[in-house]
Amino acid sequence: MSTTLQNDLLIRAAFSQQTERPPVWMMRQAGRFMKEYWDIKNKYSFLEMCKTPEIAADVTMLPVDLLGIDAAILFSDILVTAEAMGGDLSFEQGVGPRFANPVRSVKDAEALSIDCLDRLQYVADAIKVIQQRLDGRIPLIGFAGAPFTILSYLVEGGSSKDFKLTKLMLNNQPELAHLILQKIADVTVDYLNMQIAAGVNAIQLFDSWALALSWNDYRDFSHAYNKQILSKLNRKDIPVISFCKGSSVFAPMMVEAQPDVVSIDWNADLKNVKQSLPQGIAVQGNLDPFVLYADKPVIKKKIIELFERMRGENGFIFNLGHGIMPDIPFDHVKYAIEVVKEFRY
Repeated sequence: MSTTLQNDLLIRAAFSQQTERPPVWMMRQAGRFMKEYWDIKNKYSFLEMCKTPEIAADVTMLPVDLLGIDAAILFSDILVTAEAMGGDLSFEQGVGPRFANPVRSVKDAEALSIDCLDRLQYVADAIKVIQQRLDGRIPLIGFAGAPFTILSYLVEGGSSKDFKLTKLMLNNQPELAHLILQKIADVTVDYLNMQIAAGVNAIQLFDSWALALSWNDYRDFSHAYNKQILSKLNRKDIPVISFCKGSSVFAPMMVEAQPDVVSIDWNADLKNVKQSLPQGIAVQGNLDPFVLYADKPVIKKKIIELFERMRGENGFIFNLGHGIMPDIPFDHVKYAIEVVKEFRY
């Protein structure tokens, strides 16, 4: 699909081809740090925004039109798969996502539906609207939450600081955890292949809470399912990016799932990680998002330092080590993107 894109920097970098500069997009780039986001959010609930294709397209397009990034990412949420499977999902201001019916028993797990793709049709519809609006300017990234991260929300009933209930399940009832994870993995394969069929140009798998896991638990309860998902995607010409908090530790195992790109958090030296990975695996990252609070000369210095460190390395996508925080000044984000776009190897 990259042949039809006016700007295919992201696709080329993801496939470890040479680029004249690093492509840039940022996790949570269509979000709460933008006044224009709130103009929309104040009229609709978060789930209404996700489930109404025209509104999801409006929000997706905000950073395209206002920031000039090199890739759009579908406006949605990682938990829509869990909701489609039967989770009673709501978003509370200041609290975050909540599931009114947490999954904690075999009976709860058995009640989860895997034949639920029709309940996610609004995502495919949104992708089609977004692609009409993008009109081949830049690639559109689709995404899903990885099974372990989705499991943690379902088991905890929402966000968690310590993942106590999740880890209790992994330790005391591993068969139950595997039952739930397999169901989530099956749905995720169908969901991502639906996004690819609808027209996304790239895919990112978000394993946001993998950092909670030990090495062995990551291998058994996260990596095994991510690997299964990636092996079943219709990946022709569609690069796959694998992201988790903890990727600075787990990257050597993450590449065994054969993603095209590993997205690295800010705890590692990006060049060292890149050079430790097999040839042909690209990296994405890894600026600490808190840098964007700093004065503009500092933002520029940190970005240029990263770029000089990565000079000569094909397969590098500039991003943050995690998402943009809601109170980062909009003009700092815009400035950072301008710095990236002015750079040349």
